[in-house]
Amino acid sequence: MSPLFPALADISPTAADRPALRFGERSLTYAELAAAAGATAGRLRGADRVAVWATPTLETAVGVVAALLAGVPAVPLNPKSGDSELGHIVKDSAPQLVLTSPEAELPSALAQLERVDVDVQASPRETPLPTGPTADHPALVVYTSGTTGPPKGAVIPRRAIAATLDALADAWQWTGDDVLVHALPLFHVHGLILGVLGPLRRGGSVRHLGRFDTAGVARELDSGATMLFGVPTMYHRLAEALPGDPALAAALGRARLLVSGSAALPVHDHERIAAATGRRVIERYGMTETLMNTSVRADGEPRAGTVGVPLPGVELRLVEEDGTPVAAYDGETVGEIQVRGPNLFTEYLNRPDATAAAFAPDGWFRTGDMAVRDPDGYVRIVGRKATDLIKSGGYKIGAGEIENALLEHPAVREAAVTGEPDDDLGERIVAWVVPADALHDDLAAELTRHVADRLAPHKRPRTVRFLGSLPRNDMGKIMKRALKDAQKDVRKDALENVSGHG
Repeated sequence: MSPLFPALADISPTAADRPALRFGERSLTYAELAAAAGATAGRLRGADRVAVWATPTLETAVGVVAALLAGVPAVPLNPKSGDSELGHIVKDSAPQLVLTSPEAELPSALAQLERVDVDVQASPRETPLPTGPTADHPALVVYTSGTTGPPKGAVIPRRAIAATLDALADAWQWTGDDVLVHALPLFHVHGLILGVLGPLRRGGSVRHLGRFDTAGVARELDSGATMLFGVPTMYHRLAEALPGDPALAAALGRARLLVSGSAALPVHDHERIAAATGRRVIERYGMTETLMNTSVRADGEPRAGTVGVPLPGVELRLVEEDGTPVAAYDGETVGEIQVRGPNLFTEYLNRPDATAAAFAPDGWFRTGDMAVRDPDGYVRIVGRKATDLIKSGGYKIGAGEIENALLEHPAVREAAVTGEPDDDLGERIVAWVVPADALHDDLAAELTRHVADRLAPHKRPRTVRFLGSLPRNDMGKIMKRALKDAQKDVRKDALENVSGHG
């Protein structure tokens, strides 16, 4: 297999001083990265698997690159995980050692692992860097969120990383001249594979903010960054700040590409950012198990509310509940997304049962995501099959379009939509709303009419509950399974609108 990082495998004198990584005030050129990663790779010989304490630091990036160069699968660990979750991951993945920054204090769950402090100031090596093993060799074991049980380790092969990053280079016209800025965590696909390995595969550079703030984004875009990666929470904060910050609007307007992922970006935020900056945010769609499946192309139509078209090499279909393909791509018919291609994981570690269940009999991966597809191929996600597909009154309704409609109302700051059992309808639509201002007596009914007017009467919420905030995970995704617990914290002045069925 060709090297994952050609710019590291053969560093020309002119490229040696080219910036590769910057975290805050600390940075490495390509020559320095090659030295540091090469030195660390040499310390991994004989290991079957290594863990990486994935803090947003140079050491995390160097450690992962070193493991990839050495051909040793790496397991990124979320520093915010509790001891129980870490204990499960360590027992399941059985790493021989943990890579970390010298100053990190590791939790007791990692005490039995040999610790290797990554030296980012290592001297250049005389021996050439290893290029890694075959394309199907495991590169990373990334653990899923574990919403329905203990986290599962998705084994991601080297070919999947190469295929996804090269497909994104085609879709986004991504080159070595691009400078990426982001503040994403490094234990997920978005921040680590796309946000660190992506620039390095292209021979470009990445600037990690450490912690997201709008001033940092503006500063980096004003000083040469060309691309911004973020999650909807980050773009929402940018949208909120834009009216009072013309300098931020100018900086975002200079970006070559603004990319949002990990969850759907509300259409309302799309429109606010476009109006203030003249620049459209593009969305892409992927999963831990599949890496990236679709994206709006840099040379395509940035259609708000969609995740674009399948990436080169990725096959995508929508299927009915019985597994048969949907009859037509008409922009209305909802089906489950199934994909296949070189971007897919190989297995769930130690879980042959879960691996078998994840694939259809003909080899397509069952994503569990529900979508509609336009005749020209654009895909619009309507939600997760388990939590976002609501079957009400004989209709299949995606929670996402109702959430977008609610967010267009000026009295709504945040919104989530779920289904609850209903004797008459099967399921009724429930809206969970964080109001922008003080509640008034008619707001629930007003929001119900607002949705019915914009979508259709059968898509209106039958119940509206008001909260002070919505539960979110580290990537900003709303944790809908936690909303039931949030009912205990519903404000006393919350209103419930239970309209007549019809």
